Amino acid sequence: MRLFSRIRRRLGSFSRNERGMMTVDAVIIFPMLVWTITGAFTFFDGFRQSASNLKAAYTVGDLISRETQQITDTYIESLHELMQRMVSNNSELKLRVTLVVFDEDDDRHYVRWSTQCGYGAIWTNANIGNMRDNLPPMPNQDTLIIVETSNDYEPVFETILSDGWVARDKVFTNFVFTRPRFTNEIAADVSVTSC
Repeated sequence: MRLFSRIRRRLGSFSRNERGMMTVDAVIIFPMLVWTITGAFTFFDGFRQSASNLKAAYTVGDLISRETQQITDTYIESLHELMQRMVSNNSELKLRVTLVVFDEDDDRHYVRWSTQCGYGAIWTNANIGNMRDNLPPMPNQDTLIIVETSNDYEPVFETILSDGWVARDKVFTNFVFTRPRFTNEIAADVSVTSC
């Protein structure tokens, strides 16, 4: 019993002791503080970059949807440059723009035109069926502008968050579709690779 009371007395005096060493506390807390700040910055910077990519894709889709003149390679190149300025990072930005029409009799989509900057291939009548599940229901002979973007993301800080959400999505891809606003058909004279 004496041993137990002695241990309890020592633990009590230890818990009431208010003499501390600030340097020891700082050594313990500082790494956690740095990790928290860099992790939060990396996390929110990733979301900022993802949102910038999505806004740029919607902007390109909206600009093309309002176009009444013929789309050219120069026009697509300028949209690609606009996207790079909107995203404002130094990584490679890919853009693919496609105009499709739905034929109710054949129950399928047909490609009117497609062009790309940085992607390896374009959509054609042969492979557009692979995208069918990603497209909304469309009335007969209605057209749809499809804008696809892809951008590599490099986190500023390599933190433990880089192994999680940021590592899974180091390539931000967007798939945006828009209906033409003023005309059902947007004419284009574009090559397979515009940029």
